[in-house]
Amino acid sequence: MRTSRLTTTAVAVAAISVLATACTGQSEAGASDDPNAKTTINFWHGWSAPAEVKAVEDNIDRFEKAHPNITVKVSGNINDDKLNQALRAGGSDGPDVVSSFTTANVGKFCSSGAFADLKPFIEKSKLDLEKTFPKVLLDYTRFEGKRCALPLLTDAYGLYYNKDAFEKAGITAPPRTMSELASVAKKLTVEKGDSYEQLGFMPTFHGYETVASHYMSSWKHTYFDENGKSNIAKDPAFAEMFTYQKKLVEDLGGYDKLEKYRGTFGDEWGAKHPFHTGQVAMQLDGEWRLGMAEAAKAGFEIGVAPMPVADDEADSYGKGFLSGTIVGIAPASKKQNAAWELVKYMTSDTEAVVAFANGIRNVPSTLEALKSPDLKFDPRFKTFLDIARHPESSTSDGAVNGATYQLTIQDFGYQYEKGAVKDLKAGLEKTARQIDTDIAKAK
Repeated sequence: MRTSRLTTTAVAVAAISVLATACTGQSEAGASDDPNAKTTINFWHGWSAPAEVKAVEDNIDRFEKAHPNITVKVSGNINDDKLNQALRAGGSDGPDVVSSFTTANVGKFCSSGAFADLKPFIEKSKLDLEKTFPKVLLDYTRFEGKRCALPLLTDAYGLYYNKDAFEKAGITAPPRTMSELASVAKKLTVEKGDSYEQLGFMPTFHGYETVASHYMSSWKHTYFDENGKSNIAKDPAFAEMFTYQKKLVEDLGGYDKLEKYRGTFGDEWGAKHPFHTGQVAMQLDGEWRLGMAEAAKAGFEIGVAPMPVADDEADSYGKGFLSGTIVGIAPASKKQNAAWELVKYMTSDTEAVVAFANGIRNVPSTLEALKSPDLKFDPRFKTFLDIARHPESSTSDGAVNGATYQLTIQDFGYQYEKGAVKDLKAGLEKTARQIDTDIAKAK
């Protein structure tokens, strides 16, 4: 499960902006320790749910058995704000191995030196990254040629649907294109006065995972041009996505009516999530939702499929948005060689990755683990494994100021969907200028 969606990354972005001035360490500076010596290292991670914490501890137990000279002290429930404070302070009590759920901040992590450069460790270990990890995962763990992180499990986003509601509405298969999604969403919507008995799909940008970056994975798109300038006003995919989303909002009842209905939803991470309760019949979400919906004992049969794609890109159906946990080494650590042994084990050892994926219920992050017969998942989970392997699956581009540009796009989306911005072209041009200005300031 992830709790660092784009709409909740504002704190992380603020924390990382401070971090940029505090961390300039290089991996070579602290890598003088003997990796075979008896030592203790500190690993900080963000998981907090009991089952997730146990899976982390089990993974560490396996590592310590394979590396009896290294003891790992684990600290959980560490968000980017806490991580920032520790990395700034340094010292022996700080982390040696660090992890984050915020892949959108890798550009900031790498460019600021917040995470150590992993190149010397990778070269010394002769770890072949291209043969170990899917391309998208390699892309979101590096920035401008510098690799400061490796992927540790993956999140893949798809479409959940209520099979009982589909059958009742006479719908025989999940939608494959965005026009089909709109049509199916309307068929599934049952109005009740000024509200709904059932909503086919919650399209607003506040609607739990229906953020701009997740929508964009259904269109082939490019956030930045070859000169590093924002491309959102030039690439027609962005105007197409915002136009589609705005029309779907209008077709399903309008912004005000939808937002009023959204106010009746339970917490995204609780048992009363609107998909669990049947309030919405389709939901764009990550792989974790399947286990959560089953645990909540949703009173209907759950279907899982890839997210529909743009109508003129039907042959790319099966792709989706990818993100995940990243892991790296603290630049102030004086035990970086030992820290690298843990990073390498957690991210590239097939048995470790598979066992951890089984425990966390996330998608494995290596090519070998993705096809391992030891994966223990509900058969429907294969949908997310296929999305993770799909050659056209995508993620958000890195930027020197991390997720700031994504928040800027999302803020524009909030204004456009409710009608505060009337001119889409002018709005995208203004948003692009703001993104360029923010990046220039960060540099």
